[in-house]
Amino acid sequence: MAIRKSPFQVRVIHRYLGCFLSGIMFVYALSGIIMIFRETNFLKKEVIIEHQLESNLAGNEINPKLKIGVKVEKKEGDVLYFKKGNYNQKTGIAIVKKMKLPFVLEKMEKLHKATTNSPLYFLNIFFGISLLFFVLSAFWMYTPKTPIFKKGMYFAIGGVILTLVLLFV
Repeated sequence: MAIRKSPFQVRVIHRYLGCFLSGIMFVYALSGIIMIFRETNFLKKEVIIEHQLESNLAGNEINPKLKIGVKVEKKEGDVLYFKKGNYNQKTGIAIVKKMKLPFVLEKMEKLHKATTNSPLYFLNIFFGISLLFFVLSAFWMYTPKTPIFKKGMYFAIGGVILTLVLLFV
């Protein structure tokens, strides 16, 4: 005999899952807003990193070592200068300037960049599935014949249309 969930039980699950997810949503929302500004230096600080590489590398040999897209702009003596720093061919020392977010914000940003190689992958899958449940269970709150349900459907359709318009504009 199958156990049937009543609308009341779905509401209870929806309520407590919503409370739990509110903490995750708070972190995702903050990090998502910050990621909008990832092409700028908003909230970032300059960090200078020193790398010890082999000596006498040519300009095109530096790029695979530093992984920052090195394009040599000029050379003065033994020093090659590029957009984000320089490399001394004699000593092998490369100095790279990076703009980095503060530690906590950098970690939060990884939520949006998680791949299957990251433990955050499981959180993202759980969060996505939970949000889908959240969306669907919201429509169990009211019976389909009530005016509030119908109005809610119009708002839901409006949200889908707005998102699609913004995606394709």
